[in-house]
Amino acid sequence: MFEIEYYEENGRFPVFEFIQGLTPKEQAKILREIDLLKEFGLALGLPHIKKMQGDYNSLWELRVKQSTNDFRIFYFAVSGGKFVLLHAIRKTSEKTPKRQLETSLNRMKNYLRRM
Repeated sequence: MFEIEYYEENGRFPVFEFIQGLTPKEQAKILREIDLLKEFGLALGLPHIKKMQGDYNSLWELRVKQSTNDFRIFYFAVSGGKFVLLHAIRKTSEKTPKRQLETSLNRMKNYLRRM
């Protein structure tokens, strides 16, 4: 069993707040995928998780499809079997916007600085 941690900044939890803003069905689907990540870790594989490429190769994305919606939760792995959920989006285009990846990367750097 792996540990899931929601990234926290200034008393706020961006991924948790994103999920709270969704419909109950969308919330249930995303929370189920997070449970799968907690249970199987990186062995979960495609289509559930995918390692990012290039400048963002320290990040992973949890890929959630609910009806016609695609959601992405960006996270990274910390030693000791922990995943930190950094940022979440509703995917509206084929390519993930660079700004969203930069937000995730900055949050990861902040997290690591505080360790």
